[in-house]
Amino acid sequence: MSSLPALHGLKVIDLSTVLAGPNCARYLADFGADVIKIERPDTGDSLRNMAWRDPEDGEGLWWRFVNRNKRTIDLDLKNADDAAVFLRLIDEADVLVENLRPGILERLGFAPDELLARNPKLVITRITGFGQTGPYASRPGFASIAESMGGVAGISGQPGGEPMLPAFAMTDEITALVGAFATMVAIHSGKGQVVDISLLESIFHIMGPLISVWKTRGEMQERMGSGIPYTVPRGVYRCSDDKYIGISASSDSVAGRVVKLLGFEGDARFATFNLRVENRVALDEAMRNWCSQRTQEEALQEMTDADAAAGPIMSMEDIANDPHYAHREAIVELDGTPMQGLIAKLSETPGVLNWRGKPRNADGDDIRANGWGA
Repeated sequence: MSSLPALHGLKVIDLSTVLAGPNCARYLADFGADVIKIERPDTGDSLRNMAWRDPEDGEGLWWRFVNRNKRTIDLDLKNADDAAVFLRLIDEADVLVENLRPGILERLGFAPDELLARNPKLVITRITGFGQTGPYASRPGFASIAESMGGVAGISGQPGGEPMLPAFAMTDEITALVGAFATMVAIHSGKGQVVDISLLESIFHIMGPLISVWKTRGEMQERMGSGIPYTVPRGVYRCSDDKYIGISASSDSVAGRVVKLLGFEGDARFATFNLRVENRVALDEAMRNWCSQRTQEEALQEMTDADAAAGPIMSMEDIANDPHYAHREAIVELDGTPMQGLIAKLSETPGVLNWRGKPRNADGDDIRANGWGA
């Protein structure tokens, strides 16, 4: 195993705020990149004050997680001295991550062409709601807007009910992964360039072939609660102890095992994907009845014995006490704060968690004096 993480030596400036951009930079930091987080001296990153706080010291829990492994400095890019510090960092940086509205970076005097002229190897990752071009480019971008316009809300919710947004910032989290991936693709190319990423297109990509279905077949996926149109049984089912399990039969072989478990082996109505979908009501009702006659533990054991796909619906309390999460180190404690561990495990160059999100301007003096350092 190498003693250095995979991205050791990669220099990243994080000029973004809140979630998608900072999380993109966090993924790079988690695997060894030296990330300098720049905040405005007057307000800082609003993530510091968003939602839940540590009950002991009042520090934001979002902040500690999203901005772990980063150094912090306050810079006013409209101030000549601070702008000079920023440009000195740009001269040696490999990546700049920013999520200002299109045109603002240019108005600040840091147009990508000018930054690339100073540093031809620089990758400028620009994350916005709708991209750098197009009729919607100037609109403010938020996860809930992308989920509304990208198709997610339209197919989410109960049959005949209202559209439904996810209960978390799903698009921000997905866009962060897209941003980290696209940034590394650009770095691998060896060419300095602009990486244009939008919340809208990031969420649109996870919709699978639904646009193909519409444009080739004229069909729209309807709201089906936890169900999906092309496989059954699939969804959330209540057990006799009022606990729930999630079941998937999206593999033909698994579906066959579930059908057998329900007592329908050899029943022609359920022999293929299409036939199961045609007989959705009967099969789904049988699944609900089967679960209602068993506790969650009993249902899961029978599903496991049958080599079918099922899992308990877990709360954060359940997750915190789960042995698999513990074994995988999916939850770690960093400087006293529990949070998610590394998103991927590399056998030779694993990521490293060094510190949680730091206080404002924690490294400001050192960065102003020494830049990136040795």
